[in-house]
Amino acid sequence: MSLPPRKGRPTQVDIARRAGVSQATVSLVISGGAVSDQVAESTRQAVLAAAAELGYTANVAARRLRGKRNHLLGVYTFEPVFPVDQRDFYYPFLVGVEETTAALGYDLLLFSSVTSAADRSIYAGGVNRLRIADGCVLLGRNVRRDELAALVREDFPFVFLGRRELPDGELSYVAADYVTATSDMVTTLAGYGHERILYLRAIEDTEPTLDREAGYRQGLAAAGLAVDESLIQALADPAELTAEHLEHWIGRYGATAVLIEPTEDTRLTTALDAIAATARIRFPHDCSVALLGDPPTWSPDQRDWTRFSLPRIEMGREAARMLIDLLEDRQDAPRHRSLPCSFVPGDSIGPAPSAGPS
Repeated sequence: MSLPPRKGRPTQVDIARRAGVSQATVSLVISGGAVSDQVAESTRQAVLAAAAELGYTANVAARRLRGKRNHLLGVYTFEPVFPVDQRDFYYPFLVGVEETTAALGYDLLLFSSVTSAADRSIYAGGVNRLRIADGCVLLGRNVRRDELAALVREDFPFVFLGRRELPDGELSYVAADYVTATSDMVTTLAGYGHERILYLRAIEDTEPTLDREAGYRQGLAAAGLAVDESLIQALADPAELTAEHLEHWIGRYGATAVLIEPTEDTRLTTALDAIAATARIRFPHDCSVALLGDPPTWSPDQRDWTRFSLPRIEMGREAARMLIDLLEDRQDAPRHRSLPCSFVPGDSIGPAPSAGPS
């Protein structure tokens, strides 16, 4: 018995009815991955045939399972909000990925989450939802490493934007060279006569934080300064930074300059602006301040904090190029690339003061 015509785009329910199987079976076949191997080959072919007849997602699943790529790349972020606002820290990465995928003849698919922010998962429902794409660019601070490891075990092609390491596997990534950029910032401050440079780091030992700390130590060594562990401090949330913190570090440890890891939003710069507004500490007269990365945005009406800037658009471009190289078999091993950051002089560093804040 033929089915009546249906208006609108076909769904997995339509495919299930046409193939005479459950919607769960259709989902397994279309999603792909190791779990889909539980489906009998005859059932798989029936599902693919039904999908092709109905024109489901331009037969993406059928082409994949016939062994052909569909020239579709994915972008997935571990953050709860996708970076589609130009003011978002992650937006330039997306711009770079999109430019390169279009130039090289690929379409781009943005994966959003079907779960709450706390449960955000690639494997919602137990299957790899990214497999509808040939490969994927991943980004985000709140990484689920168990899922990265699962993607590696599946041999699913992906490139991470940022250096990420796994204990039992290796993945491809494109990163900013935090080590060199931080080291250069330390030597710049040393050139201004600063010998007591405090490093305010994040609490978590993520790769970006570890790279910045390695650069801090490397920069001190290059400037002939000894490492004083008391000058490495951690703050759970940079938004909690106050004038009292800085006065304590200046008074107790003799700090004349502070290096701070920024946040991907305005929390840190808002806190620094609030400190400057109190006039208790003048930047850079009483203490120099430099950011180890970008604030989310900058405009002429904002304080021009001294910092280094990540090549975010170029990182996105390189990640897309690297992923396509993986897909086109021009390499058979994970690749790693670090791109140089650029120094932004700003107006928040200067000569080391001879005394504490006035």
